[in-house]
Amino acid sequence: MTRFSDRIRRRPVLAGFLAALVLTAGCTLPAFAPRAESEGEAAAPGTAPTWRACPEVPDELVGRGATGMRYECARIAVPRNWGTGAATGATAGPGAGETFEIALIRIRSAKQRDRIGSLVVNPGGPGASGVDTAVYLSFGPGFGGLPTEVTDRFDIVGFDPRGVGRSSPVKCISDAELDASFGYDPDPESQASFDGFVDLNRRIGQQCGAKYGDQLPLYGTEQATRDMDAVRAAVGDDKLTYLGYSYGTLLGATYAQLYPQRVRALVLDGAVDPRQRLLAGSESQAKGFERAFDNFARWCTANAGRCPIAPDARAAVTTAIDKARVSPVRGRDGREATSGWVFYAVISSLYTEQGWQELARSIDALQGGDPTGVFKLADAYAEREDDGHYSNMFDANMAVNCTDETEKPTLEQIRSVQSQWRQKYPLFGPALAVGMLGCVEWPGGRDPYPTGKATGAPPILVLGTTGDPATPYEQTPALAAMLGVGRVLTWEGEGHTAYPQTPCVTRAVDAYLVSLTVPREGLRCPAR
Repeated sequence: MTRFSDRIRRRPVLAGFLAALVLTAGCTLPAFAPRAESEGEAAAPGTAPTWRACPEVPDELVGRGATGMRYECARIAVPRNWGTGAATGATAGPGAGETFEIALIRIRSAKQRDRIGSLVVNPGGPGASGVDTAVYLSFGPGFGGLPTEVTDRFDIVGFDPRGVGRSSPVKCISDAELDASFGYDPDPESQASFDGFVDLNRRIGQQCGAKYGDQLPLYGTEQATRDMDAVRAAVGDDKLTYLGYSYGTLLGATYAQLYPQRVRALVLDGAVDPRQRLLAGSESQAKGFERAFDNFARWCTANAGRCPIAPDARAAVTTAIDKARVSPVRGRDGREATSGWVFYAVISSLYTEQGWQELARSIDALQGGDPTGVFKLADAYAEREDDGHYSNMFDANMAVNCTDETEKPTLEQIRSVQSQWRQKYPLFGPALAVGMLGCVEWPGGRDPYPTGKATGAPPILVLGTTGDPATPYEQTPALAAMLGVGRVLTWEGEGHTAYPQTPCVTRAVDAYLVSLTVPREGLRCPAR
């Protein structure tokens, strides 16, 4: 894999929402939405889509739709290759004259009044589904979704970016290879183990190159951003109102640079610094996850009654990973909790503060011979279903990240920083170092996105969380400064992303989305 996915895995918004629905609907929820194609013809580029009722989407995701919400779906066709500044698609080069289909969902409240337009949402990844996210957010504040102040004024529009989920999905990594990748030693220290991980990534790259060839560079961020403008046009808005999380902040920032005059309001939550290349970005995440783990460990010490691996959580987790290298615990189905699976359980749990207690219990149970909790956490991160099948989350993640990346470190550089980062960031540094192998062995050309000012755009709201592991807080002011029109809002909380977590954050974002009221400079919201 490349850098840890910076998507929204289980924000408290969704965690609380799912728990509440289990109780109210009395149903067993699937872990993830089905990736079936929506019915109907895709609207040709530049033409209005045909919307159809699609209550089956929330039904399949969570068992029912939100009370008072209407769900409609459509598909639009976009040029595979927009070309540089092209309006109707490139006339030469890969994908010329061909199209991708983009799946959309539009959710409208029966209580809507004084409609402003559409709020387009993206959860990040890259590779996560915006259709799924829009459904989750439609359930309102009682379930951790969007506030009624927003749903009463906007349609909620989600889209799966090109190559993701329901939108002409890219799929070229087998379930067995994903199992091998996630289960691999996160710090392959011996040369033989390191070479084995190189070989695995090389096989994956060769397979994806053989299947998609010169089409691979068409999955990059700039192409997907131009699709976003087609989404804006398809929903009939003159200007874009947008809520982007994690990698979705990169899409939003790129949009502001390409189409500054078409921006109404952009909320960029969990900011990515577009100027960080592969090495710097990987080290930034290593630092962010180490900091988040230290926060977890301190919580564990202070809450020993809720943390069965207290008083030394770091030692307990490190020991669990070390033991899994030589003697992995086997589950009832025969699956082994290798060091990689234990490691990704840790990664998964750090995306929300609510995941901390789950991690502690899972590591404690693993010590007692039960890997169930570890697999539950790791599988949620990997989008691995109980039957061993994966979504295309990480196929798309690789295709986008590696297309965007201009930097390609050598194997010798990776081996060197693996050793250096092991000293600086002992739990997460080596994994972030060897994770760069995915793009080193990825075929196809590169298509980097722009990294400049959004000259002519209105103020853009950039949110950062001080305890964010996946998109460390330092990237928030960096993105705001790069855009030149960014206004920083800080949440002094834990986990990945901030809105709508607390009243302070929610009030500020709602006022910006609805009334275009920009928060005062330097506003910081307390953790709770």
